[in-house]
Amino acid sequence: MQVEPSRAKQRFGKSESVKHLRLAVNLLSFLLCLPLFSLAQANLATLSGQVTDAQQLAVAGAEVRVISATNNAVRETQTDSSGRFQIAALYPGNYTVEVHAANFATSSQPVVLEVGQQFNTRYVLKLGMASETVDISAATQMLRTTDSSVGEVIEQQSIKELPLNGRKLIDLVLTVPGAHISHGAQTGTMNPLYWRPGQRSSVSIGGNRPNANYFLLDGATNTDPTFNTLNLSPSPDAVQEFKVETGSYSAELGGAGGGQINIVTRSGGKQIHGTVYDFLRLPSIWCRTISAHRWAVRCTASTPSSS
Repeated sequence: MQVEPSRAKQRFGKSESVKHLRLAVNLLSFLLCLPLFSLAQANLATLSGQVTDAQQLAVAGAEVRVISATNNAVRETQTDSSGRFQIAALYPGNYTVEVHAANFATSSQPVVLEVGQQFNTRYVLKLGMASETVDISAATQMLRTTDSSVGEVIEQQSIKELPLNGRKLIDLVLTVPGAHISHGAQTGTMNPLYWRPGQRSSVSIGGNRPNANYFLLDGATNTDPTFNTLNLSPSPDAVQEFKVETGSYSAELGGAGGGQINIVTRSGGKQIHGTVYDFLRLPSIWCRTISAHRWAVRCTASTPSSS
């Protein structure tokens, strides 16, 4: 059976057009995912530094190991000719940094990394055998020298111990200097179109409007596009920590001109744990507001007494 040249040419043209279309779709999908990849770095920390000896000379080829205290995960790298190293995409939490080099004693030091932190430090090795270990119990001071952002990190201890009325995580934003309760549709009671009644997100940061805030959850956008409010409010038990930046934001946090609330959820660890809680709110023991007390006094004064 022979196929006419015109039909064969037509089939060949259709197959080529399909290939070009698939290539264009794949390229478009890749370009659309690039912003998501860049946002995914906003919640992770970066550890960098320099390894030197007691004479402040660079130690090249030293092995740097970062061990997670949560799940014992290990990240490794080596120093370059100038003794510098960098390990990116580290989850916020507690780590132990071990530095090994020939003719030097092993250095071990704890480090606490926060959400979106660029941590830079120096490790000084002492002469000794490789089997010797110098343990430094004090954690390195977390001085921010790589960026000029202004803000505060709400750590897991604060999330666990501070009282939350209704377990609303956003209430902890009010503990940051420059943040206060504001007004507008974000209060959840003023606009009938607001589809989260009772879930207020009306927080003014740095004197900005409450609809000027930008919310992130594990590096992804968590901002409602209608009212610029918190889209998904995770349970406080599921949150590792979150950072509230009030000014001088870095490039990856330019979604809005107000506060930048970057929330990081907890990851799995080497221990089985859980949380059980229950609400018990009796109206008989509620604290009465000032307005309610004045109304009760006014009603008592105007009600005639019976003889």
